[in-house]
Amino acid sequence: VQLQASGGGLVQAGGSLRLSCAASGRAFSSYSTAWFRRAPGKEREFVAAIMWTGTTYYADSVKGRFTISRDNAKNTLYLQMNSLKPEDTAVYYCAAQCIGTTCRRVAEYHYWGQGTQVTVSS
Repeated sequence: VQLQASGGGLVQAGGSLRLSCAASGRAFSSYSTAWFRRAPGKEREFVAAIMWTGTTYYADSVKGRFTISRDNAKNTLYLQMNSLKPEDTAVYYCAAQCIGTTCRRVAEYHYWGQGTQVTVSS
């Protein structure tokens, strides 16, 4: 499976962006998928996940502002980001095929996209 993230950019605080992650391969619909991010000088951290069942999970820092979704017919994962804050500035990565139990840790994902930069100005 190959993942291609896109949709990042520069936005003012309070604005919105939608990230997309296009996946190759017919097994995408059976994978649990997620978004992570890495801010400058920090470790990669969990943002949101959507299981193959459709169940979603969010980091507390983005709950109520971000929405994760997927379109299995298009093999695409999305992250709608609203009310963006400067602290949301990071490189955002999509991930697929959770092989762990929480699906909230970097080490639990088998496939990764290349990352897309999101910069939120104050």
